[in-house]
Amino acid sequence: MRGWEAVREAGTRAATQIADGEAFTVELVSTYATTDLAYELETHRFRARMGGADEAAPVSLRVTTIYRRENDGWRIVHRHADPITGERPVESVAQS
Repeated sequence: MRGWEAVREAGTRAATQIADGEAFTVELVSTYATTDLAYELETHRFRARMGGADEAAPVSLRVTTIYRRENDGWRIVHRHADPITGERPVESVAQS
């Protein structure tokens, strides 16, 4: 997404797919910073009902956030989250 309006709409859309969340934890995997750019790699773990499911289930997300220093402080310029939190066979990324 580019621009605040598109990001806000995507966040609202995603939030409608998650209900009854519990016990959010963050595991910091890696960080690095220069004077003007920084990143964090984390694993987010929680339980929630996803996509209308009847029962809450455990969820783990690998989250990468990139920050840029601006005149008035640090700003997020990129964030990506996906469910790949462990090793996977190379065949799992092949598209058929």
